[in-house]
Amino acid sequence: MAEEKIERLRREKEKIRAGGGEKKIGAQHAKGKLTARQRLELFFDEGSFVEIDMFVKHRCQHFGMAGTAAPGEGVVTGYGLVNGRMVYAFAQDFTVMGGSLGEMHAAKICKVLDNALKTGVPVIGINDSGGARIQEGVNSLAGYGEIFSRNTRASGVIPQISVIMGPCAGGAVYSPAITDFVFMVEKTSRMFITGPAVVKAVTGEDVSDESLGGARAHTTRSGVAHFISSGEEKCLELIRKLLSYLPSNNLESPPIFPARDDANRIIPELEGLVPEEPHKAYDVRDLIGRIVDDGDLLEYLPFYAPNIVTCYARMNGRAVGVIANQPRVLAGCLDIDASDKAARFVRTCDAFNVPLLTLVDTPGFLPGVDQEHGGIIRHGAKLLYAYSEATVPMVTLILRKAYGGAYIAMCSRHLGGDVVLAWPQAEIAVMGPEGAANIIFRSEIAESSEPEKTRAEKIAEFNAEFATPYKAAEMGYVDDVIEPAATRPRIIDSFSMLASKRDSRPGKKHGNIPL
Repeated sequence: MAEEKIERLRREKEKIRAGGGEKKIGAQHAKGKLTARQRLELFFDEGSFVEIDMFVKHRCQHFGMAGTAAPGEGVVTGYGLVNGRMVYAFAQDFTVMGGSLGEMHAAKICKVLDNALKTGVPVIGINDSGGARIQEGVNSLAGYGEIFSRNTRASGVIPQISVIMGPCAGGAVYSPAITDFVFMVEKTSRMFITGPAVVKAVTGEDVSDESLGGARAHTTRSGVAHFISSGEEKCLELIRKLLSYLPSNNLESPPIFPARDDANRIIPELEGLVPEEPHKAYDVRDLIGRIVDDGDLLEYLPFYAPNIVTCYARMNGRAVGVIANQPRVLAGCLDIDASDKAARFVRTCDAFNVPLLTLVDTPGFLPGVDQEHGGIIRHGAKLLYAYSEATVPMVTLILRKAYGGAYIAMCSRHLGGDVVLAWPQAEIAVMGPEGAANIIFRSEIAESSEPEKTRAEKIAEFNAEFATPYKAAEMGYVDDVIEPAATRPRIIDSFSMLASKRDSRPGKKHGNIPL
């Protein structure tokens, strides 16, 4: 009898593991997509994934559902190890009723989110679904609401990563939007509130799935997705890399890796990397690559608001989040999108105890009617708020230009920068020398018999006196002016000194960030 029961168990599990059957699995593969279980097997350390709630079934009796089997309820849930660390996950199974979400499908996901929160481990959600299961009516909508609520409660406590590996439409998009990171795959990921057919009916616009809600649209234009991959295997590997920079929860520190790169490495080529000419562009990623361990970094939102660079890296084996102005794009100005991108990154790093390195080279906030009417004041305030709220160790290095409000916004001492360093060519001022001289010496220039010569002299005078790091250093706003070649060891030393930093903010229900 025992053997018969065991055989029955094996048959039942095999049936459920088959999902929607060979034909639907073949159709999934034909689209360049893996099945839910294949994705989880690839993602987790070999043999470590443990499936839970395999036998859950729907309870719907309407619209022919009474006789409809949905193996695993269209979602695979469980836990396993990623590089030896515990992680919870769910993966929607498109081969079973198009991965549609019903009451029990949602209940399985909620259990994963509850367990991940209780045990303090990251959770990964792989989305591949046609949306709400219409046959279950409001129960489907209730399921989404339960998931959103749990995403919100877990926010800032455990890392939540959403992976779009197929369609994700309607209300389903809001769970990924609440989570910390969103990954998409080129050509197979789709994400939108309303699809092309609805857009066409309502607005008359003709638009394809890809251009409306594909991976490129969301990683370059909307900023909804943070990472893009050319294939599912590469995407899953990228998620494993991201997890290596993050702790399991907000009470832990990120994992420390043995450092192969010399912490005291001097980098002479840095002295010529940043041009002294204030209007000459360069790629700040070249600088970041030289100062971090082994030149290895993981860029966050690389194609959105490229006038600011945000990335994860390591210095002496410890994770850091890097925020840097990018002079190659808009001269490194801060605009609406850059402010949003950087503020979100700062808050994410702070939530998960990742120290912040800020590299400054910006002439200010981007001027223009579109920016003002688009709310640059409100959006720029998000960045000010994020840095002011952060309690992790924060090191700032001023490379070249740091003018006006942007000087303040880029983690100045006044917003909480713990260590502020500057290179000798750094210019810290209310505005650039030309504009400042034109205002300060306006009368003298106007009264001069040679106004252009006088203007040039006054600009040179302002440059020599104020467009330097030394005035700020005299006031204690800059801790030290350093040689570029010594940048890596000085930053590492600063973070080492700050490792035991403890800071707190006034007790309150929550702050009111200018969203």
